Amino acid sequence: MDPLEERFAKLGVDNAPGQEVRQENETLELRGEPLPGTPVDFSHGDVDAFEPIPGSLDEFVAGVHSGGAQAYTEYRGKEAVRDDLARKISAFTGTEISADSQLIITPGTQGALFLAMGSLIGHGDKVAIVEPDYFANRKIAQFLDADVVPVFMDHFAPETRAGIDLTRLEAVFRDGVKLFLFSNPNNPTGAIYSPAEISAIASLAKQYGVAVIADQLYSRQVFEKRTYVHLCAAAEQPEQVITIMGPSKTESLSGYRLGVAFGSEQIITRMEKLQAIVSLRAGGYSQAVLSSWFNEPDGWMEERITAHQRIRDDLLALLNQAEGMKARATEAGSYLFVTIPELVVPIEHFVKILRIQANVTVTPGTEFGSRFTREFRINFSQDHTAAVDAMKRTINLIERYRR
Repeated sequence: MDPLEERFAKLGVDNAPGQEVRQENETLELRGEPLPGTPVDFSHGDVDAFEPIPGSLDEFVAGVHSGGAQAYTEYRGKEAVRDDLARKISAFTGTEISADSQLIITPGTQGALFLAMGSLIGHGDKVAIVEPDYFANRKIAQFLDADVVPVFMDHFAPETRAGIDLTRLEAVFRDGVKLFLFSNPNNPTGAIYSPAEISAIASLAKQYGVAVIADQLYSRQVFEKRTYVHLCAAAEQPEQVITIMGPSKTESLSGYRLGVAFGSEQIITRMEKLQAIVSLRAGGYSQAVLSSWFNEPDGWMEERITAHQRIRDDLLALLNQAEGMKARATEAGSYLFVTIPELVVPIEHFVKILRIQANVTVTPGTEFGSRFTREFRINFSQDHTAAVDAMKRTINLIERYRR
């Protein structure tokens, strides 16, 4: 295979969120009849079930009405918007962020991730990636022709820690890793890294001169008032740290495609230069929506967290009653990483069968590491009743295909 074609072949879109329209058409062709039950796409959150922050559309419309001043912002984002973000994020993380030199607004957090990785690694560089973790981490590293070095996480570790293998982490740092990236809370398990784990990661990265990207997309939706520590606020700081956040799944603002990265001035400058030739800027009108972020009505976030916790608890109750199925209780965010019994078909085939026969879409565990052949991920930010019914259909189909 041509090397360039091989590089693109590793990316793939079949299991990416938002592909359900194409998949639904394929499914109807295969079945020739309507699917059973309410369709539930667990590959991403349902913004119809959980609506965006009140007033966010008004902010967008105001941005449109402001015309060119909002449409054509600086590449790293409109100055007034960055000033507001730096103030709010500094308060949230307990750090001091310069709006002028340490922050950039990007087209979604996915855009921030690509820009940050593109600013830090290239051919042959070693990149340490947690397994399981967000599937795009590995794909972007491979696309940039870097060498991926896995660091395993025990996703059934006690709730007092996420379960990362710190001994392995130090060994790969010592062996020349240039970049370490991880999500906190972890995607797909929803585990939160303990203060001790965050402190160890920061200390090791500083000791061995490793750059760190911390994906904190779900850091606002924390259950049971658990302790959450921001790596950018650790006592010992590596020289190069980038933190990624954004108003996305938690706030149901994914459609505006907004992300924020902050940290090392040198890397933020590189990211701006890269953004200037990739997308120029985050959507100018969309940037106006960021004024609603961290500015929700009183009690809005608390109600959202409570509603998601109820869904999580009901789904976990179903899983705990099913033989051979289990999942770690989500500590933050809206994901469950479900372990299932051994089936008569591979997990990649089963997720297609599940969509065709049960009208349920999930993400196969192999997207998060080749060893996760008996896992799938769901995003339970869904209509509560529909999510529970979809899980019941999923469990019934697993029973049918159990080895």
